[in-house]
Amino acid sequence: MAIKVSNYMSRQVISINQDMGIREAFFLMKEHSIRHLPIVDEKKKLIGIISDRELRRPNWVDEAHDITHVYYLDNTMHVSDVMIKNVHVLHTYDTLSKAVTLLLDKGIGAAPVLDKTETLVGMLSAIDLLRALADMIREQKDGKD
Repeated sequence: MAIKVSNYMSRQVISINQDMGIREAFFLMKEHSIRHLPIVDEKKKLIGIISDRELRRPNWVDEAHDITHVYYLDNTMHVSDVMIKNVHVLHTYDTLSKAVTLLLDKGIGAAPVLDKTETLVGMLSAIDLLRALADMIREQKDGKD
């Protein structure tokens, strides 16, 4: 029987709105020891995602014409300015096999999990997948004893 994403996803999702400043988002991630923040509208519908990678080195920093340009992490920029809008998502009913393939193929460390109504209900990270693998190995080992 295929194991579903809903069995291993983190249900305690911290999400933000697109108007939050990037400095505030950075410290929210730091406070909760997370690396990804889904961005939702007022109906909890996913509109983007931001990771610590976008906050540490936004794409536009490389496009600066002045090599001495300094990037300050402040709240004058909002997460909507740097968020990824084309988000790779999983659904609660997807299999862990599909989740592994998505994370590997897209080179991402986590994916938001949506329910059948496309509402954000969780996050699935590479750590969650390792937890699932550890459980499978343990079950296999216990079955041989």
